Amino acid sequence: MTFDPIAADLAVRAARATAGSARPDAPVVPDRPTRTRPTVAARSRVAARLHGLAHWVEPTPRRTVQHG
Repeated sequence: MTFDPIAADLAVRAARATAGSARPDAPVVPDRPTRTRPTVAARSRVAARLHGLAHWVEPTPRRTVQHG
């Protein structure tokens, strides 16, 4: 295997480009504020409807009346 100076130079440049942000004096970019998605409310309504439908299709077993 031979030494390729071009590949070594590219490797050093790539390492500096990707690891440069880990420096202590790197600029800090604040995170974007999270947005609530409009589908969150719709999901909970659909889940409640499906839960009710599941109880209608397969109701929970009721206690039987004991005779005597």
